[in-house]
Amino acid sequence: MKISAVQLQSVTGDITSNLAKHLEFIKVAVAQSADLVFFPELSLIGYEPKLGQLLATEITDSRLDVLQHYSDILNIIIGVGLPIPVKSKVQIGMVWFTPERPRCSYAKQQLHVDELPFFVAGDVQLILETSTHKLAPAICYESLQLNHANNASNLGANIYLASVAKPVGGMTNAQLHYPAIARKHNMYAIVSNSVGPCDNFISVGQSAAWNNQGELILKMDSESEGLLIVDTISGKASIN
Repeated sequence: MKISAVQLQSVTGDITSNLAKHLEFIKVAVAQSADLVFFPELSLIGYEPKLGQLLATEITDSRLDVLQHYSDILNIIIGVGLPIPVKSKVQIGMVWFTPERPRCSYAKQQLHVDELPFFVAGDVQLILETSTHKLAPAICYESLQLNHANNASNLGANIYLASVAKPVGGMTNAQLHYPAIARKHNMYAIVSNSVGPCDNFISVGQSAAWNNQGELILKMDSESEGLLIVDTISGKASIN
């Protein structure tokens, strides 16, 4: 399976511009024969918690139809970040598009204390299943909590997909944590981080992949946009 983790700088609060940017990255992923492409935390609005309530979007929103269309015609699984309304509250979500299937969502289950004024947590772990893999999405803070990966592994996941928005300190911790859970659970760990201004910090990229032995396959730099393509059969990766 080929998995593409996108590293990008979102345009703050501009779903239309960000959607267009996502589509361009999806085309590049498909050109590299990727089977799945996923984006950083809240990628369609940028990591801006204060905008979550204003920009919360139902997964059935017609603006997202083009992503389902791309998934169907290009035969690729797509995961994008978006605040999702739930009753009168908002969750930090990801919307997943699978070819010829109904779109579905995953909501961050463990929130950082700074997020509590703006969001509520989800309570169900999504597992994406293909003919060869079970993939567990994780969103930023929770992906650095051991119990999240433990639960994903108990559900059969052999690939851990972390969508994050992390500054330099967070990525320093991440580069110790992700290889440890990869070794412990015999799973690939792949992280997609944003670059540039986010909320009150600078996100520093360094999107990366570790194999199921916890060995670093490849890491991107701290500033460039691009795609990290990981081949789980060969164990190799490339940057585009």
